[in-house]
Amino acid sequence: MKKSIRELEVLDTERGSHEKNDVRSASAIPKMLIADDDPAILRLLADRCARIGFQVDVASNGMQAILKASRSKPDILVIDVNMPEVDGLSVCAHLLDPDRAPVDAIVITGSRNADMIERCEGFGVQYVAKGPTFWHDLEAALAEIQPRMAERIHQSGMDTTAPAVRRRPSVLLVDDDDDVRHFLASRLEKCGLDVQYAKDAQQAYRMACRDNPAVVVTDYFMPNGDAEYLLAKLRTTAATENIPVIVMTGRSLNTVTQQNLKRDIAGHPGAAHIVRKSENTDLLFDALRHFCGFERWDRA
Repeated sequence: MKKSIRELEVLDTERGSHEKNDVRSASAIPKMLIADDDPAILRLLADRCARIGFQVDVASNGMQAILKASRSKPDILVIDVNMPEVDGLSVCAHLLDPDRAPVDAIVITGSRNADMIERCEGFGVQYVAKGPTFWHDLEAALAEIQPRMAERIHQSGMDTTAPAVRRRPSVLLVDDDDDVRHFLASRLEKCGLDVQYAKDAQQAYRMACRDNPAVVVTDYFMPNGDAEYLLAKLRTTAATENIPVIVMTGRSLNTVTQQNLKRDIAGHPGAAHIVRKSENTDLLFDALRHFCGFERWDRA
């Protein structure tokens, strides 16, 4: 039986009312942008904050955070200090401009120094240190910013059930030459990075799946699989498919080999950079800066 025009108008009005309520309900959910160059921490934060009830978007560096914030207008920004391209405090300075839409910010970092704390206080932003009390402190900061969600935040039990948050980005260094590993590790650690070691491709793959490093730096020629083998394993595994890989080599690689290393694998990028092994680590460290925020820059 056909409905009258009046009945259709009523139905349309009711549908429009429901749609407006849905939009209003969705807009009432606070939007959160999380920015961190450490993929393990980014995934942990995004997962737990989404389960609390926030609308979560993520960024892996400062420039991406600025672009995403300009589009999505988040209510809350949770951002690491040390990130590539643009550091977290510079992002805060940009987004907390009085002429922009207001946003509450929580700055997170693995380091603590007076200058950074003073800048956070100057911006009027919350400060949470990575470490043993990270989840408890983040919970308190979120509850202060969003008091109407405080009960849900506290019920989430962040501080008791969440995995530990590492203080610094982790680099997985893969090389069967102990001298090379020790030489590079000492310099990477001076830059404020945690370094893990693997002697071959198979061990590196297992460690990457378990620890989710920010970057893998691998020799090309290794026992139990070369860099191409390792890349194929990483790119065809969901947990490691997006981890950036930098390939080092002590010998020249022909054009075909370099193309194979850089080609997409299963829809994911191949090697981000190919660098020659050398006592001059500038090229390697410049490549790393695209993926890791260094606390300090010391190549000595």
